[in-house]
Amino acid sequence: MTTILGISAYYHDAAATLVKDGVILAAAQEERFTRKKHDADFPRHAIEYVLDAGGVALDEVDTVVFYDKPLLKFERLLETYLAFAPRGFRSFATAMPVWLKDKLFLKSELKKALRGLLRDPKAVLPRLLFAEHHQSHAASAFYPSPFENAAVLCLDGVGEWATSSVWVGEGASLRPLWEIEFPHSLGLLYSAFTYFCGFKVNAGEYKLMGLAPYGEPKYVDLIMQHLIDVKPDGTFRLHLRYFDFMTGLRMTNQRFAELFGLPRREPEAPLTQAYMDLARSVQAVTEEIVLRLGRTIAEETGQRHLCLAGGVALNCVANGRLLREGPFDDIWIQPASGDAGGSLGAALLAWHHYQGEPRARPLHAEQLDAMQGAYLGPQYSDENIQRYLTEIGAAFAVLEDDALYADIAADLAGGQVVGWFQGRMEFGPRALGARSILGNPLDSDMQTKMNLKIKFRESFRPFAPAVAAEHCGDYFDLDKASPYMLLVADVQEQWRKSTEQGLQGLERLRQIRSDLPAITHVDYSARVQTVHQETNPEFHRLIKEFAKHSGHPVLINTSFNVRGEPPVCSPDDAFRCFMATEMDVLVLGRCVLRKTAQPESLVNKDWSREFELD
Repeated sequence: MTTILGISAYYHDAAATLVKDGVILAAAQEERFTRKKHDADFPRHAIEYVLDAGGVALDEVDTVVFYDKPLLKFERLLETYLAFAPRGFRSFATAMPVWLKDKLFLKSELKKALRGLLRDPKAVLPRLLFAEHHQSHAASAFYPSPFENAAVLCLDGVGEWATSSVWVGEGASLRPLWEIEFPHSLGLLYSAFTYFCGFKVNAGEYKLMGLAPYGEPKYVDLIMQHLIDVKPDGTFRLHLRYFDFMTGLRMTNQRFAELFGLPRREPEAPLTQAYMDLARSVQAVTEEIVLRLGRTIAEETGQRHLCLAGGVALNCVANGRLLREGPFDDIWIQPASGDAGGSLGAALLAWHHYQGEPRARPLHAEQLDAMQGAYLGPQYSDENIQRYLTEIGAAFAVLEDDALYADIAADLAGGQVVGWFQGRMEFGPRALGARSILGNPLDSDMQTKMNLKIKFRESFRPFAPAVAAEHCGDYFDLDKASPYMLLVADVQEQWRKSTEQGLQGLERLRQIRSDLPAITHVDYSARVQTVHQETNPEFHRLIKEFAKHSGHPVLINTSFNVRGEPPVCSPDDAFRCFMATEMDVLVLGRCVLRKTAQPESLVNKDWSREFELD
């Protein structure tokens, strides 16, 4: 019996994963416990959770693996400064104290932090290994995938040096082929536009993707001519004179603004058409690069399957095009593609690559992959939930299954917004029916209602559909499973409605585009989650029950949180979020709470103000 603990930390999205004999037992991000979005600190709470879930103490773990190599990262920092000096001194001087105090001595810092988790301070710590950043990404993508052999593409901002890397996975072997190094980065190009359009870097990239369909690709030629040199094989180099991330504390410089004839949009300022056009243009460039890389990788490796990881792999629009238009028979994307997933990749790397242990293949018939639906986080028993609700004085009813599903489906069909808290929490950024807010996709007012009154977020943000997997093809142009909401596909023609022509920008938001208007984006696309009875029987049953009322086995599914807050983890998080929003119903396991029945004293009007806007 071999137990391996994977850790990612100190940059953003700290997380821990526990693997026993190659099986993923538990994984969670630190932000879910500390309530600090993208929390980068040592993941003490996440480690305590995964060890508890696995029934082991830290001194019983065989190996701890960190997801990147800090000395290589420090080397990149030094070389970048020397290459641009004296420019960049301010940025360099800002980074140095943190490096000299903590990151440069990460091994000893990690050991010190881990020692604080030992039951017996005199116990011997497990051996500590370090994987490379992209190696961890690649392992997180390939090893849990359904494929015996596959090409692997990792795209992110930057790890130690690599920003893009290509691998081949065969059985337990994971072999590097080539990489593109910092500062030439597709992830940083996308983040530069995220910054310039007024969103937070490493947080607002998905907002830029959601904004893109409101714009026109007017700036594609300008981007291709001035910002990035893209070769026919998809490899690229940035024209660095327009960017400031190498030497400054910003992503772009004045030349960038002059190129587009626009100032950087201030955060929360009104969104004009020009910024929507910028979003659409950089999205188009990103998709083109991903498609070209896909064709090159298929030709070089001869592989028919592709695995993806890294922050850019969360770009589900590009993923959808790669699946439809690319050369591969199938693609698989790690649901925790960002740095959190590095903890999982590092742990699996130690098991398969370093210890040479084989992968369990073929998968069982009911398995889509080895991720268990990404339901790898904490869960709470009905007894614990009832005890908590009783202690705080909440009004709730405990229902048997038949009544629960029938009542909640009727509520949803009647336009109620439901907080849905069931089973183990998801690992990765997507709510997949364990910590979700649900709504009726047929309600044309639901998108606005949920954005402004429930999530407190920007009105343009689209919502994703969760569809019973067996009915996916009835509604969407997608013939593959999409259990992690990482593929965008078009709504089928039969459900679409014609719209008034000539409207631009956010004017298009009010148009009803399909029989399921609340999940149909302005370009008739949708970010699809296929819900499978095998991996989430509770959510699947609710969707089927909803279809008895509406005729459609589809629900709106968005993460259970307000803007700036990490998705809820515990019943307490869920209840407090419920009482701070205009959510109508909360389901915690078998317990059903209705807003109108709750004591006024439990209303939390300040909840959303506890979180900094993202």
